[in-house]
Amino acid sequence: MSVLSKSYGTLILYVCVGAILGGILGELLSGVQVLSSIMPYLVQTYPVLEIAPSVINIYVIKLTVGISFTPNLMSIIGVILAVWLFRRS
Repeated sequence: MSVLSKSYGTLILYVCVGAILGGILGELLSGVQVLSSIMPYLVQTYPVLEIAPSVINIYVIKLTVGISFTPNLMSIIGVILAVWLFRRS
């Protein structure tokens, strides 16, 4: 099965799960004593996109919306691994 015949939705799912699992794995490994010298570099976040929260008040509902995209290196590794697994499946 070629990459072109797979859906983009599946790719987005793989990328999101890879980023989340990579971030969680990085946080779990940050407490490991053997890796204490390199883990600060792997779990440090890098702000890519940050939109401050804005409040929309329509008298019945008050809605606060904001976006912050700050991945860490372990999340990026997770995304790369997810894309590799997507291409292999």
